[in-house]
Amino acid sequence: MADGGELETAKPPHGPFLVEDGEWAGWRYWVGGDPYEDLSGPFYWRQEADGSVRCAFRAEKKHMNGGGFMHGGCMLTFADYALFVIGRAALSDGYAVTVSLNGDFVGPANEGDLVEATGEIIRAGGSLVFIRGLIATGGSPMMTFSGVVKKVKRRG
Repeated sequence: MADGGELETAKPPHGPFLVEDGEWAGWRYWVGGDPYEDLSGPFYWRQEADGSVRCAFRAEKKHMNGGGFMHGGCMLTFADYALFVIGRAALSDGYAVTVSLNGDFVGPANEGDLVEATGEIIRAGGSLVFIRGLIATGGSPMMTFSGVVKKVKRRG
């Protein structure tokens, strides 16, 4: 117990973890890195045989809008997650923040759909990384996105 008489709660470990069984066997996910993503997801990623990165999640009721389709805010949150996973090789030496995120919605997703994002680094400079990608379900495009991520020093 802490000095104030409250029970201490263990913080989950940080980092990417490999899923060993179930639907997501062979995929990785982050724990404890971003509370908003933890609440919004779970989101997963894996590196493909060709070296590209694929991000994915299963659409749940919590991801839907009032019309029963995936909420645009959910797609943008997933696109932001994908920016950092796709760009992680260029961002591996520190922290980064999203400077710009643009998206064009081109199709829906329904509860239960497998939603996937792929993309590429367009340019990686000294402090800025430019990335673009596509979110799709069942081979049908849902959203194109592009973004700029800035490398930053972590505030104390």
